[in-house]
Amino acid sequence: MTKAKAVQITEQGSPDVIQWVDVDLPPPGPGEVRMRNTAVGLNFIDTYHRGGVYKVKLPSGLGVEAAGVVEEVGEGVTSLRVGDRVCTFGLMVGAYATARNIPAAMLFHVPDDISDEIAAAAILKGCTTEFLVERCAKVEAGWPVLVHAAAGGVGLLLVRWLKKVGATVIGTVSTTEKADIARAAGADHIINYSHEDVGARCKELTGGTGVRVVFDGVGKDTWEASLKSVGRRGLVISYGNASGPVTGIDLSGLAGAGSAFATRPTLYDYYIDPAERAAGAARVFEMIRTGAVKVDINQRYALADVAQAHRDLEARKTTGSTILLP
Repeated sequence: MTKAKAVQITEQGSPDVIQWVDVDLPPPGPGEVRMRNTAVGLNFIDTYHRGGVYKVKLPSGLGVEAAGVVEEVGEGVTSLRVGDRVCTFGLMVGAYATARNIPAAMLFHVPDDISDEIAAAAILKGCTTEFLVERCAKVEAGWPVLVHAAAGGVGLLLVRWLKKVGATVIGTVSTTEKADIARAAGADHIINYSHEDVGARCKELTGGTGVRVVFDGVGKDTWEASLKSVGRRGLVISYGNASGPVTGIDLSGLAGAGSAFATRPTLYDYYIDPAERAAGAARVFEMIRTGAVKVDINQRYALADVAQAHRDLEARKTTGSTILLP
């Protein structure tokens, strides 16, 4: 048995439900490896698992994103060897741990020129950005697009990726500081939603036509603004629930927005096929390697302080990406 420490929750609720426990890891089973974590990513989906937006079977671990090294290989694993640097974005929760056994199929090789911290900060958000821009929205050069929470972890990656493909990016933020961050990332226009009407400003900035695509990771609080911002036959991508899930949708609202389309995609549906997974991750690392996408690690916490990291994330005190260090 290998000794490890891991987060466990026995109920869903506030960050106070987070507990640290000692665990004994058996040798990895068939198809598994033992992964020692060197850096762990913090994501809003973690708060959904903890808080109850997404139901989990209790007791449960938390966290989906991490980078580390393979320490032991189970029977039948041929794609990985002891000492390989790897990263993961799930599906399996439990990344808030010093080590764990995990199916080899859930892991990606980390290239030699990408650090563990960058991999842990970028693999989930980067792959999310990749599928949203290139395979869900299929954004083309010249399109006006709206990115909500443009100074957040995924928001900053979206701004940079969208600029790389030639889009005109409008970003929403809540403070002057976040406006400066989003603007520095390449956003062409900034809307401070704390005192500006997002829909009206989008129409003004686009000559009355509205944007082609809205990237909305906020959810409930921005749904109406997204509909007011999108142009005729445009697309609203609701990919997150930072303010709570969007419920009770009246489809006539899409008609009123100009026969708009709406989708609620998940990363995992775009990263099911092994070839798609490999190609998507390779694209993310290529964008980072070439400097087209810069990963901002603006907060670092000890892994043991993950409850405070959750509080800060939910209070919108963080910008860019956050990592947790075992």
